[in-house]
Amino acid sequence: MGREEQVEEREVLDSIFPEEITDISDTEYRISILLDVPPDDDEDTDEPPTIVLHVRYPENYPDEPPVLELSAPQNVPTHPQFSVASDKDQLLQGLEETIQENLGMAMVFTLVTTLKENAEQLVADRKAELAKAHEEALLAAEREENKKFHGTPVTPETFVKWRAGFIKEMEEERLRLEEERLAELKKSRVKEEKKLTGKQLWERGLVGKIDEGEDEDTGLAEGVESLKVAS
Repeated sequence: MGREEQVEEREVLDSIFPEEITDISDTEYRISILLDVPPDDDEDTDEPPTIVLHVRYPENYPDEPPVLELSAPQNVPTHPQFSVASDKDQLLQGLEETIQENLGMAMVFTLVTTLKENAEQLVADRKAELAKAHEEALLAAEREENKKFHGTPVTPETFVKWRAGFIKEMEEERLRLEEERLAELKKSRVKEEKKLTGKQLWERGLVGKIDEGEDEDTGLAEGVESLKVAS
């Protein structure tokens, strides 16, 4: 009875997967499963991944599970988010529950459907993880950029540190201004000493001789005038 069910299931599968199914023997065949995976914006040239499901009927199938194996098509580049070599153990394990639920019935079509859904979900989850990581990286960069426009949060510790620095800066500025003021005063005093008054010049004897000469000239002039009047 098992063989009859196997032949019947194989005929049904041939009508469902006319281009995808290939016989290996009377009890063994393979089915190519193309995953419906939308390309990313920067992966327009990537082809959707394909899984090749190898099915071999044991003598008592469907009362016992079929022998399954997964492989990738030959000469096909690996998809960025999917690799049959790396993911096949996880995908085969994901079929165990479906196999147990369908023992005693033809199950290959159900297994193909489950395998396709699980693989597509695996790719979708990885795309979501990449998108999340990319978004987190952008947010982290944005937070770093925003730090340039926001001051350090004020805490008692930061305030005390700022206050000590501010007082030190103000004291240094006061000393600098005081030094400049003293320097200006020193320059002013030097200029004042260079500009002596007439009295200071006379007191220092710098104009005494000139004054005496002027007095003698004045006396001679007055004597001449007196002689003129007397005659």
